[in-house]
Amino acid sequence: MSPVLPGRRALAATAVTSALIAATAAAAPAGAAPAAAAANTDKVLVIGIDGAVLDRVKAAAAPHLNGLMAQGLTARSTLYAGPMAATSSGPGWSTIATGVWPDKHGVKDNSFTGKNYTAHPDFLTRIENARPALNTYAAADWEPVTSTDQNGPIFSSKVDRRLSLKGDRDGYRTEDPKIAAAAAAELQGQNPDAAFVYLGEIDAAGHAYGAASQQYLDTVARVDTLVGQLLTAVKNRPTYAQENWKILVTTDHGHTDSGGHGGSTIQERGTFVIAKGAGIPAGSVRADVRLTDVAATALAQVGVSGSGLDGVPLNAPDDDPFDTLRPNLLARVDETGIPAAVKGFTHTPPAGWSVDNSRMGAGGVTEWAGWAFATDEFWSQSQRDQWRELNVRSRDVFAVADSDEWDDKSHTGTFDSTLVTPKWTVAGGSTRTLTFQTHYRHEAGQTAQVLVSYSGAAPTVVKTYTADAVAKAESLALQVPAGATDVQVRFRYSGDNNWFWTVDNVRLG
Repeated sequence: MSPVLPGRRALAATAVTSALIAATAAAAPAGAAPAAAAANTDKVLVIGIDGAVLDRVKAAAAPHLNGLMAQGLTARSTLYAGPMAATSSGPGWSTIATGVWPDKHGVKDNSFTGKNYTAHPDFLTRIENARPALNTYAAADWEPVTSTDQNGPIFSSKVDRRLSLKGDRDGYRTEDPKIAAAAAAELQGQNPDAAFVYLGEIDAAGHAYGAASQQYLDTVARVDTLVGQLLTAVKNRPTYAQENWKILVTTDHGHTDSGGHGGSTIQERGTFVIAKGAGIPAGSVRADVRLTDVAATALAQVGVSGSGLDGVPLNAPDDDPFDTLRPNLLARVDETGIPAAVKGFTHTPPAGWSVDNSRMGAGGVTEWAGWAFATDEFWSQSQRDQWRELNVRSRDVFAVADSDEWDDKSHTGTFDSTLVTPKWTVAGGSTRTLTFQTHYRHEAGQTAQVLVSYSGAAPTVVKTYTADAVAKAESLALQVPAGATDVQVRFRYSGDNNWFWTVDNVRLG
């Protein structure tokens, strides 16, 4: 066991876990009025459940978790894979806590080598930096989350109150209830404005028995009881009726049916966000949510800026026109590695957009014959471990040109396709900013260009990619010529069994 860690309002260290929990409860008996500092009524609780598989949660006797889904939002999301990071806990919880992807926070595996929490702190530390009067709390029994003992902490010493217990694959079953009891006492009897509570036993069951096992379902049911304990503590607060709570539940990675994670299968990359609170429709389901949105949502809930994060608050959903294509997505045609039930591609662009395939070769793999519109679940399973999994800054449906996969079936000619935007109104002589998310893997012999044309004039190149641009947010300044009234943008990609280019969320600012 590790003691409660110091902070400005830290719990007193103790040698015995039960005594620590008793002391916590004694300091804040059930029904006691929260600490006086608290005029703030907007509050957030993030519950982190390690290694939880959403479909198995739905199948388990888990009334509290399934109740949250019925009362709020359920959103699946997929992770990166190597070489960005392993699908393991260090990168996963770092991504959740910091609101940025591993290429920023620096954690690629459980060694925590390269961590950069100074530049990209956890959301509780951001709250302390911006609004130090707010009360923050974190509790975990995987030590790196809150303890300096094991490569951490992910949640820094600036957090007001941190509880760290030591759980391992044999110990989470005993330590998780201690975490839940201490956190419930804190939530009900004290006055946290933002809290993070970690529970680890489900991941241990995944490793020991596999996600497809009955033991895994039984563990989900036990952890669900602890989640219920936390939810009840929030509802039993004397001031609950005057407060605005947002509850988020998430996980750091998935598990294979046989058990384990760290690799690039869709099972290992599978995560989710469940959310309940004001403005979240009951029973809603979204496909545009990313794991980085947890921190952004928590910050927004307590009025702290999430500037610089990769995530966005849940109340600011992506309105990318590509996402309107989701109801029309199709199942595989020529691809064999993608499950037959997965609907994830179309060649039909959204309204106002077009694809010019006049230079495109004939034949090839149907799914990738010219620019297509696809989801991560579909595209990344066409061929694993070639960096398709690294397209983390795209959301929901994105545009993809993939000469590598197209070449896997006989064809004539080469891949040469152009994605064309609508015409956007501009004022002559102005400067406009073209922004989009891009994921580009380069190889000699292929070409990727961004071209613009004003008022129907010949397109001119404004950007040529000559090196990898992995999961990048692109911003290009456009100088509008005098007299121009509209601009149209083209994304031209050509290659012959080279790599790929994705584009998403194209906007003219």
